[in-house]
Amino acid sequence: MFPKNTWYVACTPDEIDEKPLGRKICGESIVFYRGAQGQVAALDDFCPHRGAPLSLGTVTEGKLVCGYHGLEMGCDGKTIAMPGQRVRGFPAIRSYPVVERHGFIWVWTGDAALADESKIKHLEWHDNPDWAYGGGLFHIACDYRLMIDNLMDLTHETYVHATSIGQKEIDEVPCKTTVEGDQVITSRFMENITAPPFWKMALRGNNLADDVPVDRWQICRFTPPSNVMIEVGVAHVGKGGYDASPEHKAYSVVVDFITPETETSIHYFWGMARKFNPKDKALTASIREGQGKIFSEDLEMLELQQRNLLAHPTRSLLMLNIDAGGVQSRKILDRLIVAETPREIPAP
Repeated sequence: MFPKNTWYVACTPDEIDEKPLGRKICGESIVFYRGAQGQVAALDDFCPHRGAPLSLGTVTEGKLVCGYHGLEMGCDGKTIAMPGQRVRGFPAIRSYPVVERHGFIWVWTGDAALADESKIKHLEWHDNPDWAYGGGLFHIACDYRLMIDNLMDLTHETYVHATSIGQKEIDEVPCKTTVEGDQVITSRFMENITAPPFWKMALRGNNLADDVPVDRWQICRFTPPSNVMIEVGVAHVGKGGYDASPEHKAYSVVVDFITPETETSIHYFWGMARKFNPKDKALTASIREGQGKIFSEDLEMLELQQRNLLAHPTRSLLMLNIDAGGVQSRKILDRLIVAETPREIPAP
């Protein structure tokens, strides 16, 4: 149901600073920790001795020590030592390709021979003094594709987020959908409107008036396996809209890394990178708090939607014009999944 020969965000660096982290990704139970030189390691979360989760252990001098009987594992999945026992013949457990980049830990859950670090796309806003970033992590009980649908069709903002980012103009202005290779783009440009509460706060954060008409934009970009970057912002009317100079607008990128846990649950790494007033830490905290509340509203809707779909698996769903972004994204995912599926060789 999900591609495996690809990179997924597994965790943030701070999650493995003090102890191992156990996390299920694409149905695989994996333990993440730091080795002797501080490098990230990812192993099957299964002790070869008695099957205990290695994530319940500790890290000592770069070795992962099982919390059950003290067996010591190396970053390559081989057993190094065990109290009172020779371990030369112990079979190695699976190790996963893992990379620390752009402020995240990335893991490859498919064929390790195909793992290519160059496929992790550059994130312009990471470690860039012109940008500020704040984000978080939610665990959500839903199919990862439901979250992609949600992010590629922002019409729901009018209803789910009525008190923060929603407004009637989102319904009234058509959304354009295009496909460029493996990327799906949905875009909506609203002109001469009143900024909703969240964007009024952002305007003030860039020392701009919040009581004048604005142009607003939403440009959602899906790239496989399940990443959605959304360019969002507002600019004072008459200043060029999306193309306005920085001093006339509040411009940000909503960051969405959706990592499947199982077929009906996800790890959702969310955040906002903004390109205005980046040194204002209080503003970063305020935006993060506001965005967290917004995504909490999505969480409730998605989990209840998933329950309904599981309870009524044979019901057909309507496909509307506003669903084009999600539909095209699913077509790309279906193609990638089929490409990974072994073909049966017909009997002679």
